[in-house]
Amino acid sequence: MFNKIYIKIKKYIHENYKFLIGLCLMLIVFKIPVDCYVITGGGTFSADDRIEVSNGYDSEGSFHLAYVSELEGNLFTYLLSYIVPSFEREDLGDYQANSDESAEDIAFRSSLMLKNANNHAIKVAYSAANKELVEKSSKHYIIYTLDGSNTNLKVGDEIISVDDKKYTSLDELRTYIGTKSAGDVLNFKVKRDGKYYDRSASIYEEDGMLYAGIGIDTFRKYDISPNVEFKFKASESGPSGGLITTLEIYNQLTKEDITRGRKIVGTGTIEADGSVGEIDGVKYKLNGAVRAKADIFLVPAGRNYEEAIEEKRKKNYNIEIISVKSFSEALEKLDK
Repeated sequence: MFNKIYIKIKKYIHENYKFLIGLCLMLIVFKIPVDCYVITGGGTFSADDRIEVSNGYDSEGSFHLAYVSELEGNLFTYLLSYIVPSFEREDLGDYQANSDESAEDIAFRSSLMLKNANNHAIKVAYSAANKELVEKSSKHYIIYTLDGSNTNLKVGDEIISVDDKKYTSLDELRTYIGTKSAGDVLNFKVKRDGKYYDRSASIYEEDGMLYAGIGIDTFRKYDISPNVEFKFKASESGPSGGLITTLEIYNQLTKEDITRGRKIVGTGTIEADGSVGEIDGVKYKLNGAVRAKADIFLVPAGRNYEEAIEEKRKKNYNIEIISVKSFSEALEKLDK
């Protein structure tokens, strides 16, 4: 039996080898990377599917996170963007902190941004709901290096010490860097993939300010009660769901249902002080909210709100758009 199958396969390859070679070459060519991402539209998913507070309260309505769909840039998706009218190209440079940054660097930064957005959401929601919240630990990571910086630090390096000193906050580290002079060298002890390395960064002056040419972000862990579990997929990253994540956690923590039976879609970052920050891709996210038949679209005040209102006017959407500057303002406006 296997011998007959082998003979048939061999015969097929012999008769169609030119086609098969051409197909393989075409697939290889289409996989050639292009320095862009291709935006294919926007969508939404339920916050309740990604966030679960232990013994949390149910709600009549629902919160939904808005997202932008994008494809990795290669020759195939690049050419496709010229054929499909709704597809748009975004330059890879818009995502890079420096010209040598890799897709893996961008992915690490986006993943850490999502984790920090979730942590900020925990802090804001638990504090507002008067629930137990105690910081357990914090770690500092390199999230970018700038073009022209003189450093061998890499994105993803966990900072253990700087000049043999440990810092519990970025403010302490910034204050220390402020005591240095242009030309001084900072010596870092970092951890990467379970191993420890010695790294360095030179201080330089630009427009009267001192810089090390690196970006650092802090990841914190909290002891909380009740517990909250996040179920975001590996493909989901970035900080733009912070506002809705905070509202969903708060709504599960408190007896009062702030959805009041409405389907609420939104976007915007959340900071530890509860302030809401601007994001990119508002029109795609609004389009996704309308397709999902949402009642309300929450959006950061300012440029994002103006873009959403213009898209609503342009396409004659029937959806209420609410601008917010903070978590507390979102609660107030949803209560009206």
